[in-house]
Amino acid sequence: MNQLLLEIKSAYKNFPGKPVLNGVDFSVASGQIVGLLGRNGAGKTTLLECALGLREIEYGEIRVCGDPPNALSETTRARIGYVPQQTDLFEWLTAEQMLAYFKAFYPRWNDAKVGALMQRWSIPPNRMIGKLSGGEKQRLAIIRALAHDPDLLILDEPVAGLDPAGRREFLRELVERTIERETTVVFSTHILSDLERVAIDVAFMKDGQITLQRPLDQLSERVRRIVGPTDLLARLRFGHELARINDGASNARIVALCDDQDELQLQSLKTQGVSIEAVTLEDLFMEVA
Repeated sequence: MNQLLLEIKSAYKNFPGKPVLNGVDFSVASGQIVGLLGRNGAGKTTLLECALGLREIEYGEIRVCGDPPNALSETTRARIGYVPQQTDLFEWLTAEQMLAYFKAFYPRWNDAKVGALMQRWSIPPNRMIGKLSGGEKQRLAIIRALAHDPDLLILDEPVAGLDPAGRREFLRELVERTIERETTVVFSTHILSDLERVAIDVAFMKDGQITLQRPLDQLSERVRRIVGPTDLLARLRFGHELARINDGASNARIVALCDDQDELQLQSLKTQGVSIEAVTLEDLFMEVA
């Protein structure tokens, strides 16, 4: 069994007048690439910040590479790479100076990777960071996170500030390099097409909870939308229902992750005025996030 690099159990976090994390259970094993999906305000950024010790939870337990976030060892810190939603670079330094500063903290710093990415992404090494464009700053933050070949890479909307070409370049680097090294990745994004290029597993977050976490190919193959008469669907039960919605007085729909037994049940419904459809990732996001 693969080691859990990130383990969150029954985590609660409140902001004034508002619960943000509401008993979150979430785990990521070594080698997994997990896409974290949710609407704005679902709690994704707070979850990642609590995992890294940037915020404290009120209740629950978090372990990162075996350590609690408020007591990460130097060894554990050196295993983690992080790209925040808002870049937090030292704008009074040049890109070269900032990277040299961070190099001192990481024994596994990869100078060849840094040089190659700086050149490929056309980042001027001697320009003050404060004078770089927003996209250049985002690329520089990504380079900083990748430079020490982390075992656990946490990315909070890392490509939000990049144009489509920049997103493709970063995702190609992520796929080629991190999969090659079996890096564990948690990738928060609202751009579904980007996630489909990268993620192997998907976790949906809603109202401060992880509502669904499964391999992406399993979701593609096993999730069904069942639409039909309300009275008929009211009698149906599935092993893992994701949503049950009344569309009106006469029609309802169920979204379910179906096993083989569920599929047999569905076959018998096709002659009873019931529509059974496969569900895309975008459809699933609309239904369960």
